[in-house]
Amino acid sequence: MTKPEPDFDEELRNGHFGPSGADQQQCSRLIDSNAERLVDTLFASLKVIFPASFSTVLKHPRDEATAKRQWVAAFIENGITSGHQLSAGMKRARASVSPFWPTPGQFISWCRKGDYVAAGLPDENMLCDMVMRYCAQRGLYHSPEAYPWQDNTHYWMVTSLYSQMTSHNLSESELRKACEKELEKMSRRIREGESIPPPRAQLEKIYEPVSPERARAHISRLKMLLKRNSKHDMKPFRATELTSVLKDASGIDTLH
Repeated sequence: MTKPEPDFDEELRNGHFGPSGADQQQCSRLIDSNAERLVDTLFASLKVIFPASFSTVLKHPRDEATAKRQWVAAFIENGITSGHQLSAGMKRARASVSPFWPTPGQFISWCRKGDYVAAGLPDENMLCDMVMRYCAQRGLYHSPEAYPWQDNTHYWMVTSLYSQMTSHNLSESELRKACEKELEKMSRRIREGESIPPPRAQLEKIYEPVSPERARAHISRLKMLLKRNSKHDMKPFRATELTSVLKDASGIDTLH
């Protein structure tokens, strides 16, 4: 099989969709031009890796032109704007065992995985395993901060995901999607040069459910407030009254 050009990865790494120091209109034109150039280079090598594309998605020249426009749009919409990210995606593409052309979404996921590796982050499967291990072992430690975290990023991602899991009763598939979002947020923070702080105690919100009797009493109070504000009685009720009733009806908000 013919291999991609030796300087392909170097060309991608040196490219970027978003040049600096230009006005908005000029910047937009340069972004489109750079994106198209990088996607042209990308497609040239992808066609070597995925030979089945010649008889499927890229059968006609107009199909390739349409596909390139869609890929450029998908990259910009999903924050895949650097040659380094595309190079990471190509590394995953070369490891693929399928002869068929990837979708933009699939290639974007490869780019992101490369981004995670470059940022020293786990992939979504490893992060999901971290969350499950934390769930099983957290009771052995007096606080989340005392847990043996291997990296500051692990603490912030895992505790955030644990909070989402317990608050929204996430299924395994929902947790994996949440892991992807946390990884995207964390890799963006690292790319932007942010220093991730060490674990530190956070205020936890605890919601205590009310009894059915108390809930019915709150509903009655709500009805009275609404009736008082009806067309027969134009005197408005205070926002603090409604807020208090809604807060009591949903549970007692206590900070610990």
